Amino acid sequence: MSTMGDGTRAVRAGLPEPEQFEPTLPGPVFAAHFHLSGEPVGPYTYGRETNPTWTHLERAIGELEAPGEDVGTTVFASGMAAITAVLLSQVRSGDAVVLPDDGYQALPLVREQLAAYGVEVRTAPTGGDAQLALLTGAKLLWIESPSNPGLDVCDIRRLVEAAHAAGALVAVDNTLATPIGQRPLELGADFSVASDTKGMTGHGDILLGHVTCRDPRLTADVRRWRKVVGAIPGPMEAWLAHRSLSTLQLRIDRQCTTALALAEALAKRTEVTGLRYPGLPTDPSYAVATRQMRRFGSVVSFELADRDTAERFLTALRLVDDATSFGGVRSTAERRGRWGGDAVAEGFVRFSVGAEDPEDLLADVEQALDAAVR
Repeated sequence: MSTMGDGTRAVRAGLPEPEQFEPTLPGPVFAAHFHLSGEPVGPYTYGRETNPTWTHLERAIGELEAPGEDVGTTVFASGMAAITAVLLSQVRSGDAVVLPDDGYQALPLVREQLAAYGVEVRTAPTGGDAQLALLTGAKLLWIESPSNPGLDVCDIRRLVEAAHAAGALVAVDNTLATPIGQRPLELGADFSVASDTKGMTGHGDILLGHVTCRDPRLTADVRRWRKVVGAIPGPMEAWLAHRSLSTLQLRIDRQCTTALALAEALAKRTEVTGLRYPGLPTDPSYAVATRQMRRFGSVVSFELADRDTAERFLTALRLVDDATSFGGVRSTAERRGRWGGDAVAEGFVRFSVGAEDPEDLLADVEQALDAAVR
């Protein structure tokens, strides 16, 4: 499948060989145990270790992460389960890890836990490849690019080469881009990680995460961690995720096209400041993003004058849900400062573009901005 287009690959990914009178995508397998006589050797033994529904989904994600290659994917109950599986399966007390200080909101919680386990945690911003200065003696470098919610981008190839030269493994959180927007393994990373709750499944109704590796030893480490802590997805969630992958390219292309149009429209509004979208030619990250990204994602971030202006804007939107998370077919937006933990202004808005008609969505944003500043 390495020569196929993204849409064809997404539609066909992970499907079993055709079998007469059987469905093209088998339904979810609900089983805690399987028939197992004699020695416990085989693909399916107990429901915490393996499940046929996971197998189909893991193959599908692997085909998207690294087309034509033999990689190992492990699915988890959430994005955070995937993130912590990588970190906690690889580092020990006395090791050092490098994290972004402007990444996903829950990363500070991970940082606290790592420190409690005796791990040295170093942090630097995503922008400007600032993490380069902290690699000496590190066991693992964690990259989030584009970062959430600030949408900064770093040069992943450059950071990977420097980290490997320093003896460190590299994990990339690819949630915002998805594998059809950016392929971290092709950029040299050891782990490609994502919260599939977001753009991968795209409907806002599943919690899921995954880790993909080229090195079978790293895959074995991650899968052992899943077995030990039991951070497994339900078979129904895994099946729904696989079903949702078939529309990945359709959804992402529509969202990215509209996101760029939204960014261009916002750039003309004087009340909007701090506008960020990696696909916008005037964005500070555009040059780096175009070298390593194939699509620029569904999220646009910007600032309004203050908290009250942002709240009035969100209230006035008619086609956009005031909700957290991103990547879904229904547009969402929120004032990130309401959560705490992100170093953003009170009027900072993270806007996730959905699959609505672009004209309708842009008109809604324009009227909401007009209402907010009156």
